[in-house]
Amino acid sequence: MLVKQAANVLEILEYFAKRRRPATLSEVADELGWPRSSAFNLLGTLADKGFLYEPRTRGGYYPSPRWLSLVQTIADAEPLPEAAYSLVAEIAEETGETTAIGAPAGTSALFIHVVESNSPIRYFAQVGHKLPIHASSTGRAILAQYSRDERYALYRKISFQQYSETTPTSMEAVEAELRRSAERGWHQSLADFSPDLVGVALPLPIQSRRLSLVVAGPMFRCRDRIPETAAALQRAVRRFSDLLELSEAPAAE
Repeated sequence: MLVKQAANVLEILEYFAKRRRPATLSEVADELGWPRSSAFNLLGTLADKGFLYEPRTRGGYYPSPRWLSLVQTIADAEPLPEAAYSLVAEIAEETGETTAIGAPAGTSALFIHVVESNSPIRYFAQVGHKLPIHASSTGRAILAQYSRDERYALYRKISFQQYSETTPTSMEAVEAELRRSAERGWHQSLADFSPDLVGVALPLPIQSRRLSLVVAGPMFRCRDRIPETAAALQRAVRRFSDLLELSEAPAAE
């Protein structure tokens, strides 16, 4: 269920992120297709709360630094280890493909860190991008870390829409794919959700968090390189796990 007021606030943020300069009430209303009264009420509320300000008199509204302060405080409370950012960068450089960390978000997997490929033809992804948890290698590498009961409780909330010929469209099909992935040693997607896209993923547990690490790219370039990509991921995850163990080990007295 979409809550319109919340969606409008997020749409305002995305609008300013693309515009990157102040906007007047009329510009916001026209660009987003909102009634002037709705735009007036929302912009006024955000300004009253300190989330918008006017850099110049009558020059339009712009988001204030309060957004950054709040988001930074939230991020600092549960940060990814610095080694995780290095891990993603190293794999992206080694494979030449877009590499990301995925996290669970209900029936979806959500990218929380992304390094895009430098190739002109690549998987375009950004932080906040969502994928069906059952129909992507990113999501299934997360599901593999759930107990059977947790998975089946989640399956009951999934509509199992068929995105392509390879999409698993039932809980039994997803469970069968999880078993195949356990046997081969990695999770993969062959256009299960996104057309002509290959994904290769592994679980990336960090403390109590269930995360996944994925490399994704176009079918024509990546399909024949799946075992090679999986091996690069496995080596990198082993190095990362060793680093975490060393950092968490108690110091000798």
